[in-house]
Amino acid sequence: MDVKTIGIASDHAGYALKQFVKKYLDENGYAWKDYGTYSEASCDYPDFGHALAEGIERGEVYPGIAICGSGEGINMTLNKHQSIRAGLCWIPEIAHLIRQHNNANVLVMPGRFIDEDMATRIMDEFFATEFEGGRHQARIDKIPVKGLA
Repeated sequence: MDVKTIGIASDHAGYALKQFVKKYLDENGYAWKDYGTYSEASCDYPDFGHALAEGIERGEVYPGIAICGSGEGINMTLNKHQSIRAGLCWIPEIAHLIRQHNNANVLVMPGRFIDEDMATRIMDEFFATEFEGGRHQARIDKIPVKGLA
């Protein structure tokens, strides 16, 4: 995967895991930009999901990592953006497939349901896996809603 600065975002339920993600990124030599939240105070995941998606769309960051309690809400928010392909992962095998088959540009993790060891394994797989292309590209080309892209 061609990585530049990695964008990261979470809500309050994903904040603790996001702090671990920053440590992981630092230890593995990745630059990162944090789009919030910046504490465990209750907040709304769309605010930070949209900010991360817009950072990717502007070319400020690539790829992204997003976290909320279940992963679902921030994932739904990210995927409202036409150029975002966010995938929710709770095991490394899914991280592999969202890169290999879907060319995912945002890894989403469920902060309340995985521990730091599992997050490490998921991120290792996400960053190590290349997009396969071929028939998968044709499928990806069909994802954007016509007239909105």
